[in-house]
Amino acid sequence: MNPIVVVALICASTVQGQDCSRETALDVIIGPAHTLQECLMQGPVLAANSGFKGEDGAYVKTRCEVKH
Repeated sequence: MNPIVVVALICASTVQGQDCSRETALDVIIGPAHTLQECLMQGPVLAANSGFKGEDGAYVKTRCEVKH
């Protein structure tokens, strides 16, 4: 089991970075990671693979969460 979870948040341009969360995101994409570096790189990749193209100024915020 991977100890780190990649959480790619797709947020509207009207949502400030600090306010972008699972609750305010337009979409939430989750995947596994083995290291923090891998997690940070995987967020945008997961979003792109899901079809995200940055329409209307939407952006990706990557969170790395540790499983407990």
